[in-house]
Amino acid sequence: MDVIQIKSLSFRYGKNSVLDKLDASFKQGKVSIILGRNGSGKSTLFEILANIKKDYDGEVLIGGFQDKSSRISRTKLPKVGFMTQFHQTTFPFSVYDVVMTGRASFTRFAPRSEDHQKVEDVLISFDLWKHKDKPYTKLSGGERQLVLLCRVLVQQPDVLLLDEPTNHLDLHYQVKVLENLRKLAKQGISVICIMHDPNLAFLYGDRFFLMQQRRLHDLSDLGTYRIHQLLEEAYQVELETIMHGGKILIVPKIQP
Repeated sequence: MDVIQIKSLSFRYGKNSVLDKLDASFKQGKVSIILGRNGSGKSTLFEILANIKKDYDGEVLIGGFQDKSSRISRTKLPKVGFMTQFHQTTFPFSVYDVVMTGRASFTRFAPRSEDHQKVEDVLISFDLWKHKDKPYTKLSGGERQLVLLCRVLVQQPDVLLLDEPTNHLDLHYQVKVLENLRKLAKQGISVICIMHDPNLAFLYGDRFFLMQQRRLHDLSDLGTYRIHQLLEEAYQVELETIMHGGKILIVPKIQP
């Protein structure tokens, strides 16, 4: 089932066209990954899907409803949680309290035992429980990234939008995040990620898209040769394709 559809989606910054008549669908219970170079329009698309940017042309249908329509009750739409690439904070809230803010819309006055349990569960799943009382401002960049992801997850979204979720993370935490995203997809949550690393994408994703020249190419049903060709054109680097565990890996071709 399509949880999000975009139809003839276009966007401009002034006279500068960034997205040009994009058509795509994102499936329920799948990890969909959008690849592309810096400045290709990935983050603009992310902000449109997250309903941050609304001055676009075309349609964005979430759960079959037009997202820009104010006449649709928000209770009829799938719950969308999102995490942007950059976040700054000044106050030294504890890790526990930062994650608990994700439950704010579910409580009227004070967190319930259910809210505390969800925060504990998600912190344990990312091996962050040991840091629960640590000030968020004292964490490394990668640890902050994980805490923000936990804050989104306790909202129990139907659709999870992530802009570079593995940014600043070492390999251990990159794998942990992506494995958890796969588990969420198996539970029926639709995950849409923007990523830079094609290999992590192909190892952990289910469906793949490439942003290039203001268009969004669906790679999911293409053969290996055509994917290789499109990635070389997009990244402007000679590449080699390696098969690993039935999946493709893309590496730069070493020049003699």
